[in-house]
Amino acid sequence: MASSCDAEIHKDVQLYYGQELKKSTDLRTNACTTTARPVSRHVQEALKNVHEEVALRYYGCGLVIPECLESCWILDLGSGSGRDCYALSQLVGEKGHVTGIDMTEGQVEVAKKYLDFHMEKYGFQAANVTFIHGYIEKLGEAGIKNETYDIVISNCVINLVPDKQEVLREAYRVLKHGGELYFSDVYASLELPEEIRTHKLLWGECLGGALYWKDLAILAQKVGFCPPRLVTANLITIQNKELEKIIGDCCFVSATFRLFKLSKAAPTKRCQVIYNGRITGHEQELIFDANFTFKEGEVVEVDEETAAILKHSRFAQAFVIRPREEKCPTSGGCSSVESKDMITDPFKLAEGSGDLNSRRPPGVAGGCCGTKKSC
Repeated sequence: MASSCDAEIHKDVQLYYGQELKKSTDLRTNACTTTARPVSRHVQEALKNVHEEVALRYYGCGLVIPECLESCWILDLGSGSGRDCYALSQLVGEKGHVTGIDMTEGQVEVAKKYLDFHMEKYGFQAANVTFIHGYIEKLGEAGIKNETYDIVISNCVINLVPDKQEVLREAYRVLKHGGELYFSDVYASLELPEEIRTHKLLWGECLGGALYWKDLAILAQKVGFCPPRLVTANLITIQNKELEKIIGDCCFVSATFRLFKLSKAAPTKRCQVIYNGRITGHEQELIFDANFTFKEGEVVEVDEETAAILKHSRFAQAFVIRPREEKCPTSGGCSSVESKDMITDPFKLAEGSGDLNSRRPPGVAGGCCGTKKSC
């Protein structure tokens, strides 16, 4: 029975993104077009080089272009028309590779259509992008092997899949040890009632299948990932009276998280780290997540989990890691974040602090979900 329901959801989503939506302005809410944090100049240039038709068919709730990408192998879950793939293909360079997989055949066709255009624009001798028609919870059926990618990304797509744990399990399987799932998605403030979970339009608009935000950490732990690292969060405004009545008191947020796959031998002690500024586009500072910003040359004391991630991932080359016993400089240049201060709730991140206005789409009023005073 569950598989029959899943198949129906897949069909509805394929029709919505393959036939009903022709461009991002056809969407009924801003769930799939929320803004992201400011990006570095080299990422902006990469995005400008993406073909106009590919960019117009982009539906995403954040920017899933992480840092430290040179020569990486990246898999994009739900790659759509290929916007993120083509931007990333320029950033990983000819020695890297980007694979996009999407269940909507029409979207894959659009992406493949502009392969030669982008490779010629980048000056690459051979294509470093591949597009596959398939399901993101069934990567094995698409021929994607174990431990083949440095990074897996996903942009506002996991919410469209009924079995989210299987998506995470497959992402974990195909990642190398030290690899990262860097993804944006839509989350709910509570467990969604059946009326929302079975609403076809809300599914297509990335709301009906949204995960209760606290469940992400539970699923990640079951699969084997380290606890989620919250990067950014934006409140979602519905601005559709009919849909607002159905949603009721539930609020939604788009959030970007990092999930790392570390070996069992990876744990390390709390220590001090110094960023050396060697990551392209982030030479002065690296905004790792909502809790840690590493400035070039500054000594930062980090917890055991953060130390393990920096030491055993692709970020190891960008940091000097030393025991915490060493004294910090007496005149500044040293900081730390206690575990009790760690930000994990995307709703609190989106609602708190004065920088919320800078993350809110133009013209959108304050308040949770654009209509409520509080969640």
